[in-house]
Amino acid sequence: MKGVVFVGFFELVEKEFGYEMVDKLIDSCELSTDGAYTSVGTYPHSEMVSLVTKLSEFTELPVPVLLKTYAKYFGKAHLRKYAAFYDNAPDTFAFLESIHDHIHVEVKKLYPDAELPHFSSNRISESTLELVYTSSRKMSDFAEGLIEDTALYYGEHVDIGKKLLEEDGSKVLFTITKK
Repeated sequence: MKGVVFVGFFELVEKEFGYEMVDKLIDSCELSTDGAYTSVGTYPHSEMVSLVTKLSEFTELPVPVLLKTYAKYFGKAHLRKYAAFYDNAPDTFAFLESIHDHIHVEVKKLYPDAELPHFSSNRISESTLELVYTSSRKMSDFAEGLIEDTALYYGEHVDIGKKLLEEDGSKVLFTITKK
C-alpha cells in the first residue's frame, strides 16, 4: 500500500483525536517502519489494518465508520491535488465510470508499483449506476466513503446500496442511485 495512504491516515488521526493518539497507535501496533512512512514508499497493507483496528479499539468507533471517515478526508486532500480528474467529469457517475480506465492509468504513471483496486461500472439508467469493487485488500468501506465524497463534490445526493459478491469482501457491488 502506498505511503500516501498512511501519511494521510496519521494526519486525520492527529486532527480528529490528537497527536497522543498517533503515538498510542504507533506504540501499540507492530509496524515495520515504527510509524515512519513516506508518501512515495510502499508498505504492507496489514499495517493499515492493524492501525485502523487499534484506532477502533481505542475510540470505540466501528472500523467501517473509521474507514469511511478517512476516505472522505483522503478524497478532499486528493481533490486539491488532482482537481483535473474531477474537472474532466460532469457528474458523479461520469467520474466513477472513469476510475479504472482513466484515473487509475494516471495513478500508475505516478506510482508504477501501486496495487489499485479494480472498478467496473454499468449504467442502469440516468439515475442508477452499478459499480463493482474488486480488491484483495477488502477495503470497500473506504471505497464507499470515496463514492460519498465524490457525490458531495458534485453537489449530488445519492443512496448507496452495498452487496458482497464474495463473502470475504474482496468483491462488492455498489448500487448508486441519484435522489
